[in-house]
Amino acid sequence: MSSIEMLTLLELAHGRPDVPAGARPFLAASPVLPALRWLGRFARRSLLLLVLLSAWEAAPRLGLIDPVFFPPVSEVIAAGWQLAQTGELYDDVSASLLRALSGFVISAVLIIPLGLAVGWYARLGDLLNQFIEICRNTAPLALLPVFILLLGIGELSKITMVIYSCAWPLLLNTIAAVKQVDPLLIKSARTMGASPQQLFRKVIFPAALPTIFVGIRLASASAMLVLVASEMVGAKAGLGYLIINSQYSFLIPQMYFGILGITVIGLAFNAILEALERRFMRWKAPVSA
Repeated sequence: MSSIEMLTLLELAHGRPDVPAGARPFLAASPVLPALRWLGRFARRSLLLLVLLSAWEAAPRLGLIDPVFFPPVSEVIAAGWQLAQTGELYDDVSASLLRALSGFVISAVLIIPLGLAVGWYARLGDLLNQFIEICRNTAPLALLPVFILLLGIGELSKITMVIYSCAWPLLLNTIAAVKQVDPLLIKSARTMGASPQQLFRKVIFPAALPTIFVGIRLASASAMLVLVASEMVGAKAGLGYLIINSQYSFLIPQMYFGILGITVIGLAFNAILEALERRFMRWKAPVSA
């Protein structure tokens, strides 16, 4: 047996490919392998989504579903492309994003500090508890006619609706986050001589941050839900207006594209919030399976 054959057998026994030694550093440094790994992970995570999209495309074309009321996904994408070319899609998306982001940011800036205060000061919590319970059990959509009567059908009523709908997930999760902080952490910090400001800044707020982010993500979903409903009632632009106007005009592919647009925006919001959560909580140890 020659030396080359012996080398090949040894490499196979150790589970290594028969690659020349000079080519190994090139493969290790090549960006192809990381890209292939990423594509493999993406394909595994997106397998169910790809199956659903394939079923959506095939079912109307095979006659399993009436294509008039449930068109193939390719026709829906084509309708969206036509909206993009005319500029109508940009107007609707920008209007919805402006309303949702404005209401969401205003609500977060106002409600998170209030939730921290209510959770930390028991007397303030007792004072506001009855009011909070009444308001959070009043559906935002039930108050939509009231907001329209008081604030009109312009931007103010829609942004106010978003603020109201975001307030309760933010407030309740922030209060719960502060109350669930480990008492041993608080006692340890006080034993070490931490001032009330240091205790809140170094212990309470970091420990409460994971649960606060849960409330932020729930609030982002509530913002889109209420915004679309308010745009369906009284608006001249926005994804909610696009959906309801397409239904009335029997432009079914455009209607489905509006629904997909809302889903994509919601997923983008959630991805951004997850990235911010990882950024602000790098100290948190990852959970291993």
